[in-house]
Amino acid sequence: MRETLALILAGGRGSRLDILSEKRSKPAVPFAGKFRIIDFALSNCTNSGIFQIGILTQYLPLSLNEHIGVGKPWDLDRRDSFVTLLQPNNSWYNGTADAVRKNLDFVKRYASKYVLIMSGDQIYKMDYSKLIEQHKRTGADLTIAAKIVPMEEASRYGVLETDENLRIKKFVEKPKNPKSNKASMGIYVFSTDALIEAIESHPDIDDLDFGFHLIPEMIEKKNVYAYEFYDYWQDVGTYDSYLESNLELTGDSALDLYDPKWKIYTKSEDLPPVKVGRHASIQTSLISNGCIINGEVIHSVLSPGVVVGKNTTIRDSVILNDVIIGDNCKIEKTIIDKNTVVGDYSIIGTGRDLTPNKDNPKLLSSGLNVIGKKLILPEGLIIERNVRVFSSAKPKEITVKHITSGDSIGTPKL
Repeated sequence: MRETLALILAGGRGSRLDILSEKRSKPAVPFAGKFRIIDFALSNCTNSGIFQIGILTQYLPLSLNEHIGVGKPWDLDRRDSFVTLLQPNNSWYNGTADAVRKNLDFVKRYASKYVLIMSGDQIYKMDYSKLIEQHKRTGADLTIAAKIVPMEEASRYGVLETDENLRIKKFVEKPKNPKSNKASMGIYVFSTDALIEAIESHPDIDDLDFGFHLIPEMIEKKNVYAYEFYDYWQDVGTYDSYLESNLELTGDSALDLYDPKWKIYTKSEDLPPVKVGRHASIQTSLISNGCIINGEVIHSVLSPGVVVGKNTTIRDSVILNDVIIGDNCKIEKTIIDKNTVVGDYSIIGTGRDLTPNKDNPKLLSSGLNVIGKKLILPEGLIIERNVRVFSSAKPKEITVKHITSGDSIGTPKL
């Protein structure tokens, strides 16, 4: 589909993911064991026949850049395809549309008929060719992918009001009292000329945004339609949603990672098969390549290279790459970031005290603990609930032996 250029907005920090986005942008956060969040948008593009992609990066792009490389896992290193990483030159992107404005020369140079714009930090599988086909059929200047959400959640989104033909009559970004529960997914198809005209007509707005500026104006002047999407779609923007979305995949999830007709591609490490010890037990879990399991793993997701010691139990948790967990440990409802070592006889996630995290109660209040990367946790450590332990640039030993509910260890790297 050479008539379409895809732009993936991948510069977001994802501040509510806190420790997980300390050293990487939100699209680069690992998900479902072996993947990164951005893999879903990239795979949707290539599965939809779109092989010309620009990725707009900004916040801590190194991890994302290394992951994408020349785009080989997504078949983007061919002669008739490309993936281009577009970083700010003279100034930060100040809004979603401003990010595109600062790369408008790239859009003009490619000279496609259509521009598909999406976020790189959502989990879903979508055939974009169907979205583009509807855009053509209706003669739209802009088509917005939309999903029906519970009315009590609609205020979190841009809300669309449409007629019986799905033409959008009104759009309000995050209304306090929404009149519709048809939410924008932040996925847009523009006719290229209409996109260029809309952006260039606002030279005086620094923080140019699709939802606040361009879309409401285009509804008044252009043909703007909704494309209704009914399948799985999730924005894993909080610790709780991140954990829940990962753990859903261990059961009968609406997101099928095993469909051979719609694969999710990623940059994979060359690691050996999973090794399961004689006394190990694995139940309702996702275990990635390179893991060594000598204990018990229940309803959890383990990324590549995780080692689980003897007589250790991991339950309702997400453990990221190359974490080493010692013998005789108990870990419950915890996210542990990469390259952390957990000492023997440690207990992480214990007790009934659900005191919210004292430094940021909005982030952690459900009993979930989050442990950063490159940490060395001592033998016999006890961590209660709603605890944050911040990452380290170099391997760093934690010296405290008991962390009570609601506490934080270390400081965020701003």
